[in-house]
Amino acid sequence: MGPVEHLHMSVFSQSFSPCGRFLAAGNNYGEIAVFSLSSALSPDATDMSRKPILTFTAHEGPVFSLLSTDSHLLSAGNGEISAWTWAELIKRNTKAVWTRRPNYKSSLEIPEINAMTINPTENSLVIGGGDNNLHIMDLESGVFKSVLQGHTDYIHCLSVRERESEILSGGEDGAVRIWDCRTGQSVHCIEVYKYEDCARPQYGKWISCLTTDSDWMVLCGGGPYLSLWHLRSLSPTSIFPLSGCQRQATFYQDMILSVGEGQFVSHCLLGGEVKAQIPCTPHSLNTLALNLNSTENRVLTVGGSSHQIDVFANLSYRSFSLAF
Repeated sequence: MGPVEHLHMSVFSQSFSPCGRFLAAGNNYGEIAVFSLSSALSPDATDMSRKPILTFTAHEGPVFSLLSTDSHLLSAGNGEISAWTWAELIKRNTKAVWTRRPNYKSSLEIPEINAMTINPTENSLVIGGGDNNLHIMDLESGVFKSVLQGHTDYIHCLSVRERESEILSGGEDGAVRIWDCRTGQSVHCIEVYKYEDCARPQYGKWISCLTTDSDWMVLCGGGPYLSLWHLRSLSPTSIFPLSGCQRQATFYQDMILSVGEGQFVSHCLLGGEVKAQIPCTPHSLNTLALNLNSTENRVLTVGGSSHQIDVFANLSYRSFSLAF
């Protein structure tokens, strides 16, 4: 890949291997790069240690979402999901184990798949994207077993409340829907943009990031301000004064980490205070990932409008960057 492609590269998705020693990252050209974190974090690391051990083309269009199971790396592109075994990728074998396409209404329809999550209780994969529906695939058989309908526009993000057996989805229509996994019905709908303190009409109503602590909190943002919601009362408890649209956020210890428009990772306290904003290399950020699979390689990685992925061994500052 030449300098012009590098200049226009964006990293959309990331996933750590089950052992925590490797990171996969997907870009706008349909490529997946696999990095060795143990090499990159070694005291003897060189510039080459921070380059991919493997780069391959996974899809014709962008790699919108990546996800790891106990043994596989799953990748979502335009209208399809593919799987590779981590054991083979580490040996630099890039042959996909399987590729599946949801049952779309028309064969001419190739919607992008923006989000994937695993529902461990049912051993199923939940996907959402450009056809406004959630598709549920049984991971054992590879069969798409149900479709959840309710959103009226693109689905951008998904999360699972395992204890409650609920799926949460957020979309372009401004709705956060809560689905009962057992019945496939939408049981609650939060329209964040209708709350005056959350609304930012100048940015639109779309929901681009969504996460839950599975207990009582859900965090969502996009056009509206990033906000923390109490799931029992379905009301906002904290609203975070972050200027740009937030694209991904996660709970970590007693904090929330968030990225979006702007060249920084925001550290927010649950009460609504922005505690710190840590500078990053890309000017705009799409994805953040915490490696909780390995104690010695425990890092935060952040990607966006650059061929570089920032690595934070300490949350207070960027340690170094990996590069496609």
